This record gives sequence, structure tokens and C-alpha cells, in this order.
Amino acid sequence: MKEYLRSKILEALGRSNLAAASPIVFEKPKTESHGDLSTNFALLAAKELRMKPRELAERIVDLLEIDSSILEQPQVAGPGFINFKFSDKYYLSSIKEVFEKGVEYGKSSTGGGKKTQVEFVSANPTGPLTVGHGRNAVFGDTVANLLQWTGHEVTREYYFNNAGRQMRVLGDSVRLRYKEIIGDPIDFPEDHYQGGYIRDIAQHIYDDRGGSLVDEPAEGLFKERAEKDIFEDIKQTLLRLGIKFDVYFNENSLYETGKIKEVIGALETAGLTYDKEGAKWFKATAVGGDQDKVIVKSTGEPTYRLPDIAYHIEKFRRGFELVIDIFGADHIATYPDVLLALKSLGYDTGRVKVLIHQFVTVLQNGEVVKMSTRKANFITLDELTDWVGVDAVRFFFLMRSIGTHLNFDVDLAKKQSEENPVFYLQYAYARIASIIRFADSEGINVDGLLVNGKSNFDVSLLKEKEEIELAKKLGGFPESVEAAAATFEPHRIINYLQEVAETFHRFYHVHRVVIPDRGLAEARLALCAAAKTVLSNGFMILGISAPEKM
Repeated sequence: MKEYLRSKILEALGRSNLAAASPIVFEKPKTESHGDLSTNFALLAAKELRMKPRELAERIVDLLEIDSSILEQPQVAGPGFINFKFSDKYYLSSIKEVFEKGVEYGKSSTGGGKKTQVEFVSANPTGPLTVGHGRNAVFGDTVANLLQWTGHEVTREYYFNNAGRQMRVLGDSVRLRYKEIIGDPIDFPEDHYQGGYIRDIAQHIYDDRGGSLVDEPAEGLFKERAEKDIFEDIKQTLLRLGIKFDVYFNENSLYETGKIKEVIGALETAGLTYDKEGAKWFKATAVGGDQDKVIVKSTGEPTYRLPDIAYHIEKFRRGFELVIDIFGADHIATYPDVLLALKSLGYDTGRVKVLIHQFVTVLQNGEVVKMSTRKANFITLDELTDWVGVDAVRFFFLMRSIGTHLNFDVDLAKKQSEENPVFYLQYAYARIASIIRFADSEGINVDGLLVNGKSNFDVSLLKEKEEIELAKKLGGFPESVEAAAATFEPHRIINYLQEVAETFHRFYHVHRVVIPDRGLAEARLALCAAAKTVLSNGFMILGISAPEKM
């Protein structure tokens, strides 16, 4: 609808031989009486066109050619705002659109088939996924869903490293627990992995091989088995939440194929490296950085910035037009260095969007849950899912902007009442399903309201305030999806769906659906079915279930 209004304003300007570079932007007025959308274009363009803002706004309104079935007469307000109000007929027509499009309602081609990569989770296989990883995982998967709904060609990618010191420590942690199992005395270092999962892996090895591995090195079978078991555990945890990756990219391949050396060579050729104290530095200050950064330590081991630069070059080489990186807050100080290096090497960093999520605190009985049942210093994502279920995990991780710290209230997530926001939405869906079943038992079948792909009911019979409000809210779903995708903010979908549920309940508490007036009953049933479709499509984006009964 915004594009429709924008085109009408441009046509009006053309008829008046006026042209302005100022953007035509629409906002929803804070006061309902001011209409559905408002633009301040006249205020922005007045100086450029050497006119008074209100005079320009009035001229635009006078020259607008509007369809009265879509728009009421636009109004000029204040110093030069133009307010638009859509007609009830237009809102009611959205019911037919929802009804006819079904599961396709809300999808668009605004992404233009853009080849897009979403990299998320990217945890190294050193232990189970934690609650922090969970927020990253659910957010990344939902952003990918939004981009797919808006016409992007999306690749979900997981980047990991199975080499380096942390993997050596992992192997040694398992080796020591294995020795403990076979009765050898051990001294378990504090910097080794402490979780019960290490003992589980060691026990599995013992069950398979007995005590025959007493002289096996840490980086042999112990590390290999730990990596295999942990990665399988990670994949199963993600599958449980409905998350599947298209690509698993191993950082180690960047070394094996010489990509790391290529990056060092490119930076050296560009005059952006120097050696100091035995280490190799990236001369970030030469290209706008605050301070230079080490990319190869004095030990000869690269810092994580170097493989990250190489990995992103591979993303560009693979033809991604948009790259979404989803990181935890611990990356805030480091990802700018990667982008700076890429830009200095001639890559278009405008194609890279970095999204940072803040930390998660789990609350139970009003207090912070500090320890997992595995006796490690983290709560696993599986544990959280066991406590509250898949739907609540996904929903609660998405409820807030990722830029804010998230308190995950376990008690609230487990409640089977309208206090629980995910229960409230699913209950609205189940209630509509119940209405549809009752209507069917009374001889009004919702499937009969669609004949040869066209709606077969009279929306003009819907005249009540609550009916119009619900139709109006349902018609806003496509725009909500596009806005959430454009801003990478899934919580906008949750906010919108909550408004749909609230608006439906207001309608339901005032008006019966199955009534003797067959025509009105069919129109109201279609309205309910449209609300059910919108909720279902929204749930699909969020990755939560749509229960027919509760």
C-alpha cells in the first residue's frame, strides 16, 4: 500500500510539473483519527520546491487521483502532513486475499532472488550447545525464514574449527577421564573441559575399546571421538528445534587450501602488515582503524581475525550478494577489524550485515539458574528445551530485540495460561480451529467458501467495528513480514501476531460466528479462517507449532 500511495503522489507532482529529491516516507499516525498512514513529504520538499509546506501538501491532495473503493479523501494536517485513510471495503477485500492465497499469504519477491548467506551458531565442537548458542540459533534460523518469505535465495551456514589448542585440550580432557575410568590416577587441570559430557564420551570409548588405549595420545582417537560425538549432539539439538543447515564450513579447510597464506600475501602486497615482537600485525590504523591488531602470534599461530578474513573472502567468491553474520556480544570489538581488512582489500563490505545478540539469563522461581545438571558452568540448550518445550524455547528467544539482554523466565514459559505469550497465541489459533469445527458440524464448511481458487462469500456483510478492525489487522501481515525481514527483527512478527490475537478475541467476545443468517455466518467464518491462516503463517516463520486443540 505504501508503494501505491508513493506512486500516486509522484503522479500528482508530475501533473503539477514538480519534481523533488526528498524521500516519500510513510508512518502510522499515533492518533487513530489521523488515519492509517501519514507522510511528511511536503515538509521535506517545500524548501527544495520553494513553496510553503502546507501549500505544497494541499496542491498534492488536489491533484491526487484516488480510487474511492481504496481510499477516503486524503486530509492535510498541521504544517503540511498528508493523512491517508483506507476504506472499509479495501480492508474487507484483504479477507478474500488471505483466503485465496492461504499458505502463500505474506510472501513477496522484494528480495529479488538475492543470493544470501546466513551464518549462525558456528560453535566449535568442544561441548554441548548452551543457552547463549540457543538464542543465536533460533534468531538465525528465523531471520533465514524471513528472508526466504521475502524472496531471497538463502543458504544457512555453520562455520566451525576442529583444530587448534581448544581441540587439543578437548582430546586431553577425554583422555584423562578415560584414564580415570580404567583406574589410573590423574590430575585433571582446571583449564580442561569440566562438563559431565566429557566423562560420557570417555565412557563410550571405554565401552567400545576397553582399557586398550592407555597409551593413546590425546590428539588421536580421543580428540576424533570427542569431535564426532559432540558434533552429532550439536546437530541433534538443533534438529530438535527444527534447525537444519545447508553447509557446514570447516575453518581448517582454509589452511589446507592455502587461503590463509593468500590473505597474508594480499595484506602484505597492500602494505598493510608489519612484524613486531615476533608477531605479524595488521596495520589497521593505515585504513581508518583505531589501533593495529595482531593477525599471527609470535608462536606462529594465527589469531581468529585472520581465518575470519579468509572465510569472508570465500563468501564473496561463492557469489553471495548479501552476507548475514550472527554473533554473540563477545564479537563486538573484533568483527570491525575483519570488515576493515576486507574493505582495504577491495571487497564491498556493504554486502555484509553483522547482527550481535546480547546475553541470556535463565530465571526460575525468580532467581538466576547458575548451574546445569551436567555440573558444568553453563545451561545446555537441551536442558532448557526439556524444561519448557520447543515452542517456548523458540518463542521466548525471539520475543525481544537481540540488542537487549534477555531474561528467560522458565516458570512463565511453562505456564498453560494466557499469561504465557506463546500459549496465548496458540490458544487463539486453537479457538479458531474449534469454531471452524463447530461450524462444520452445523453444516457450514469452510472449504466450501473457496470455489476454483476464488472466494465464495460476501465480505460486504461485515459491517461491525470489530469485524473491520480484524480485517484491517490481517491485511497488515505482508507489510509486517517485509518490515521484519528488512530490519532483521523477528520480534516484530511476534508483536504483530499478538495484536492479531487480541483483535480476534475482541471480535469473538462480541459476535457469534455460527448464526441463523447464513450469509453473515459464512462471512464471519471466512474472517475467522483468514485469522487462522495469518496466525499459522506467522507461526511458520517463527518455527513454532499450530495446535488444532489445546
